[in-house]
Amino acid sequence: MLADWLAFPLLGGMLMIQSAIISRLTLLNGSGDLVLLALIAWALHERVRSALAWLLVGGLLVGWVSGLPLLVPLVGYGMVVALARVIRRQVWQIPLLAMLFVTFWGTLIYHALTIVTLQFNGTSLTWAEALTHVTLPSLFLNLIFAFPVYALVNDLANWLYPETVVRHA
Repeated sequence: MLADWLAFPLLGGMLMIQSAIISRLTLLNGSGDLVLLALIAWALHERVRSALAWLLVGGLLVGWVSGLPLLVPLVGYGMVVALARVIRRQVWQIPLLAMLFVTFWGTLIYHALTIVTLQFNGTSLTWAEALTHVTLPSLFLNLIFAFPVYALVNDLANWLYPETVVRHA
């Protein structure tokens, strides 16, 4: 599908904006994660069927650019996309509220996995420092950036997956 092919340039653009601009807009040591937010918004859209393709592209791009092992973004983003798909199917009917809910828990999940990996690799970062100086500020920024990213990705998804209207004669 066309949507699967658009994953690479859109997520690549999000990663470039994240690396060049968003990473400079820090709060303490935390920064926003546009790729995570784009994956959440894409997975929450009701007509989207290609969340796995976006997950793979986003995870590979972030793994390639970041200093983390490649599996950390793939597994972390995978857990967050799975949460978004479950929330979309089972619980929420208000997409923006679902976006904020998954952004909150997704940021915590991804950061917990990252902190565990960094501690396993020998970084002297305590849980308290990581939580107060990185995770909570990143969570706050992600919740702010969730609104414009949701609007952008939702418009793209509506354009790629137009609603079909069936008329009965």
